[in-house]
Amino acid sequence: MNWYIEVLKKYAVFTGRARRTEYWMFFLFNIIIAVAIGVVEGILGSPGVLGLLYSLGVFIPTLAVSVRRLHDTGRSGLWLLIGLVPLIGFIVLIVFFVQDSEYGQNQYGPNPKEAAI
Repeated sequence: MNWYIEVLKKYAVFTGRARRTEYWMFFLFNIIIAVAIGVVEGILGSPGVLGLLYSLGVFIPTLAVSVRRLHDTGRSGLWLLIGLVPLIGFIVLIVFFVQDSEYGQNQYGPNPKEAAI
């Protein structure tokens, strides 16, 4: 849960680097929360307003952590735009997101793994 909170604290920080753990734990908690909201809305017969509000609330943090994750692999945040290419773009982004960090410092800052040790 701390990883999720840390990403929300860096709400619109598009600079720096994000570790794999930070990205994927945020992604996991996003999915869990979205499913929980969906279940609650399904039980209540709601039209999906809570889910929409949650999605809008985490849209910018999701973009920010995705850009920082790409920075950690040595790529520009503009690589997110490849996700607009149907199917292939999504697969390419998944491959980028699962890759290990670039060792040492790169143009986007110091390696967060080394800073944590």
